[in-house]
Amino acid sequence: MLWACVLLPHLALDGVLRRRPSSDAPLALVTGSAQARTIFAANAPARAAGLRAGQRLSAAQALLSQFETIEHDPEAVKRWHRFLAAWAYRYSSEVTLFPHAIVLEVSRSLGLFGPWPRFERLLRDDLVSLGFRHRVTLAPTAHAAYVLAGMHDGLAVTTPETLQRALGAVSIAHARLPPKAAASLPMMGIRQLGQLLSLPRASLQRRFGSELLDYLDRLTGDAPELMEGYRPPDTLDLRMEWTHEIEQVEALMFPLRRLTGDLAAYLAGRDGGVQRFVLELEHRAGAPTRVNVGLLAAERDGALLFECARGRLERLELPQPVVAMRLMARELPPFVPAGRDLFDTRPANAMPLEQLRERLRARLGERAIHRLRRTIDPRPEHAQTTAEDMRLPPVVTSLPRPTWLLGTPIPLRGQVTVLAGPERMETGWWDGGDLRRDYYVVRTAQGQRAWVFCPPGEPGQWMLHGWFA
Repeated sequence: MLWACVLLPHLALDGVLRRRPSSDAPLALVTGSAQARTIFAANAPARAAGLRAGQRLSAAQALLSQFETIEHDPEAVKRWHRFLAAWAYRYSSEVTLFPHAIVLEVSRSLGLFGPWPRFERLLRDDLVSLGFRHRVTLAPTAHAAYVLAGMHDGLAVTTPETLQRALGAVSIAHARLPPKAAASLPMMGIRQLGQLLSLPRASLQRRFGSELLDYLDRLTGDAPELMEGYRPPDTLDLRMEWTHEIEQVEALMFPLRRLTGDLAAYLAGRDGGVQRFVLELEHRAGAPTRVNVGLLAAERDGALLFECARGRLERLELPQPVVAMRLMARELPPFVPAGRDLFDTRPANAMPLEQLRERLRARLGERAIHRLRRTIDPRPEHAQTTAEDMRLPPVVTSLPRPTWLLGTPIPLRGQVTVLAGPERMETGWWDGGDLRRDYYVVRTAQGQRAWVFCPPGEPGQWMLHGWFA
């Protein structure tokens, strides 16, 4: 087996920074009681000014008079951790949460995503687009990949022999040993993991008990790793909050793009789609403004989800300034990709019909786009109506019907050539709109194909009712 570890050393800060556009303004996460406020994490401009994790807030303010502070939220960190685990589920069915890290079994996924260098690049590209800094390593055991990620970025160990050498150089301080052993071993002169692995097991058993030996066996692969696998839930609830008020809909596009991108990443992880979701725009006071986004079929393309939601937001008039946005998707049906012809001749930038249809509905309104369907009424004036469900397939008929039906028939002059007909229609007696006609398909002198009718048995007195394309 091969395990990839994605270490997330700045998860708390990245969860905050990705909610806002890039900025050079110093920012710090703070924690602790009101009497002992400390810096939990700081962005690059704040660190350049001397701010660091663990520093008292008063000392940081003495170094830098103006910087933004945000309260550290451990629950938000847990939500981002689980969100990224759901994202990793796209690449492997065996995903486990470690502290500030995600490990996934990838040996069976390499056949699908390609060799490890390509697989690693896919992981990194996704994490960069999501806005999370990371370190990635590969090892034969999950715990070894987790330990090595704390020391190296990009290290790939694929055999037990190279794993022993790689672990031997790891310091005890970075080996993630049980707390008792991690505190005692350096005082005994044991500084590296290789020294620890060479000690007699009986002596380690007497001094530290079975906990240390069990951990070392899991680390080296001599014992099975018993880990609880992660399974993504069947619903998604995302929320983005900001410290200022947004009064214009245009300013909501950045958080909307981020939320719909997160939704798309989540859907790809669980191999599903979404057909409807709800946006809630939260205000300082009063009930939130709800925006329902419905699609005709399950989709998971981030750009399409963003366009559909943006089209509905742009038609909205904000009753109050917005301080937070929430996205809720309660129904996540399976996603079935649209079939494509192997020799598709469409231009590379052509938009699929389904995406064009959704974008037009988002821009023009729910009732602006219709699909025509036939009725059981044979009269041409009543033979078509708009389908309530646009997913209904068009009815196929063997009788020729024009694509352009005139609202009112008009006389057709000149010589014509009969191509097909007659087709007798005698109907409409039940509502007073009875008719008796013989319909023909004819070609005019100009080469146009027309749909005409005449009284039964009287060809030549043509009335034009439609044109064929």
